[in-house]
Amino acid sequence: MNRRSATTALMTLPLFASLPADALAAAAAPPRTAWSFRTSEGLDAIAFLGPLSGKAFYARYYAQELQDFKPRIAPAALDALTSLVEAADADGYLLWPRLSLILSGGRSDTIDDLLASLDDVGRRLRPRLEASVYWSPSLWGQFEPMVERLRLLLQGLKAAGFAAYRRGLIGPAEARAEELLRSFAPVDIISEQERLVGRTLEREIEMNLLWFCRPHGVKLQGQRFIAAVQASDATIALTAAHEVLHPPFDMRGAVARRCIAQLAADPLLQRILAEKSRDSGYNSIEGIFEEDTVQALDQIIQERLGYGQPPAQRWADSDEGMHVFAAALYGMLKADRFDQRGGNIEAWLDRAQARGQLAPAALHAAAAAVLGRAVDRLWTGGAAVAATSDRPQP
Repeated sequence: MNRRSATTALMTLPLFASLPADALAAAAAPPRTAWSFRTSEGLDAIAFLGPLSGKAFYARYYAQELQDFKPRIAPAALDALTSLVEAADADGYLLWPRLSLILSGGRSDTIDDLLASLDDVGRRLRPRLEASVYWSPSLWGQFEPMVERLRLLLQGLKAAGFAAYRRGLIGPAEARAEELLRSFAPVDIISEQERLVGRTLEREIEMNLLWFCRPHGVKLQGQRFIAAVQASDATIALTAAHEVLHPPFDMRGAVARRCIAQLAADPLLQRILAEKSRDSGYNSIEGIFEEDTVQALDQIIQERLGYGQPPAQRWADSDEGMHVFAAALYGMLKADRFDQRGGNIEAWLDRAQARGQLAPAALHAAAAAVLGRAVDRLWTGGAAVAATSDRPQP
């Protein structure tokens, strides 16, 4: 997930300025990636639930918008939002990214599209979700009781004039879609990802550019993603490089289960889960395993395409510094030259787990080497929170 503080200055970076020779050769070939860029009133309404919740994690990016618009919303709608946030917090997930994922199974161009889906969630949303890798009975069981409160909330946003208010904000930036389509035509994210996951991916990447989604980049159903329209070209590329990889392989399969069981016994990761802010997400070992595997892989992709942060800086500043497993896995992959040879990340992790590389001693040493820290300073708990909780990330 990428966080940005700029709202109007849109930076275009030379994405191929420092490509290594093998990546330059790949870039010269016809790209495997087919990009599209669009905006969505409906998804922006869902994203606005983050700032409207009042949580500083979101609200710090939208102080003026909240001052302008929140007083227009009926108290009953805001009460419904409070109830939804409390339910999501109690179950340990992020409300608006979860709702975006589920609602993206139906039409989401407008608030009216979302309301139509809510009128018949069993027919308009459940079949698509069941057919996806995201389905679980517990996920649906958490969503269904929210439907009536979500309907009340969306009706409140509609009555308050959200569509017109949003147009006034995002309208001047919507022209970026055409600019991005031209800029990204040679950026072949898919080929790089296929080289690391060991399977064929869909060619199409759809980026939904939203006003209210900071600080998150969010995966939708299919190869569709959310990114902030205010973000730089490089940040949008990083969002795609990351989000397409979710999930990197079957997170319910035997390899994932063995790796997760190993990590669940790691006292350091247990401490991180207990002490970190829950607003950043990844509130389970399963969440850390998937997210950090993706981060390790997308760091390799960033480096091959010539953009992104140095790994130590990235993981020191991101989500309170919690991504210790990402740093360790990246270091082990580099040491094994997986970044150069490519392969199948699931098979690689299977071998690594069998060799004991995910055991605490080996994992902590690998993370310390990448982060440039002592093993006993990989996580500093409350000090890390105080140092980074209000710092926007690139």
